Amino acid sequence: MPSKNFRKKIISFFFVILFLANFGLAKNSAGKEYIIKYATLAPEGTTWMNFMREFDKEVRAKSNNRLKFKIYPGGISGDEKDVIRKIRIGQRHSGGFTGVGMGMILPEVRALDLPFLFNNQEEVDYIYSAFFDYFFDAFNKKGYTLLGWAEVGPVHIFSNKPIATIKDMAGVKMWKWEGDPMAEEMLKALGISPYSLSIADVLMSLQRGLIDAVYGSPYAAISMQWFTRIKYISMYPIANASGSVLISNRFFNKLPQDLQKILLNVSEKKFPQLISLTRKANNDSIKAMEKAGIVLVGKPADKDLKPFLRAGETVRNNLVNKLYSKELLEKINSSLHSFRTKQAVVSD
Repeated sequence: MPSKNFRKKIISFFFVILFLANFGLAKNSAGKEYIIKYATLAPEGTTWMNFMREFDKEVRAKSNNRLKFKIYPGGISGDEKDVIRKIRIGQRHSGGFTGVGMGMILPEVRALDLPFLFNNQEEVDYIYSAFFDYFFDAFNKKGYTLLGWAEVGPVHIFSNKPIATIKDMAGVKMWKWEGDPMAEEMLKALGISPYSLSIADVLMSLQRGLIDAVYGSPYAAISMQWFTRIKYISMYPIANASGSVLISNRFFNKLPQDLQKILLNVSEKKFPQLISLTRKANNDSIKAMEKAGIVLVGKPADKDLKPFLRAGETVRNNLVNKLYSKELLEKINSSLHSFRTKQAVVSD
């Protein structure tokens, strides 16, 4: 039988080995690099891409280069549905999405894109902030972490004939983003039978005359070069397009807690800046297009505006229990009503 001294030496030796092993693991974890493969439709050189480069730079600095992004811009990873598929199989980890892509993951988030929902940017900011935690939890249940909102902005109609009323839309060959139920319902309510195409096919279809009208934010029209093939901008926006940056939980949960914290903290700080930059880019884009000779079609008169608002109400009601619940829609409407009431009191 081994002596007590021998057993003590064995136990001591065991604990030394265990300590060294744990120390080695901790050291390896602390020094390991994590690369987030991020994809976006935004072309290189745009406000959105410039922001992501700066975002990546700050994440690298805060993490001592342990966490970084590898960015795939300009749709080289495919349309948003392609990016989602690649995230699911692990080829990508994160993406910048419009409401269309977000809706493929979490349909109810499309409530933020409803036509004629918001009257101004202050209302947009209020609802985005008020419902951030709700959608953070909802995306989390779908396997994604919502890093922040990345608003696309006001959705205008760009066309080759002036459009100020619903009647003006007769005969328009309008594009619809392939796989977007919100746009399909809206254009149906406006009496339009659209041409369903992917984002990548829009410019060529404009060039060939397959379509002669598109919708989107002013900055998107500039970035995608759509403005080179249209003559008019309808200045009354039909909606405000949402956007976000998401990362898969499968990747996010593998990050050490300190890196998770860095990513979330930098996101909380930086994404409000992106919204401000995007809004400036949208305003600057309208000025640039007007300077290039594109005609700005003003807001419809009240009698012509009412049919648009009725169409928006139809869309909201028709999409209940298809994209979102009646309860969520009522919560958003109630929050907007409360905000408008408070704003009215302040203005008085």
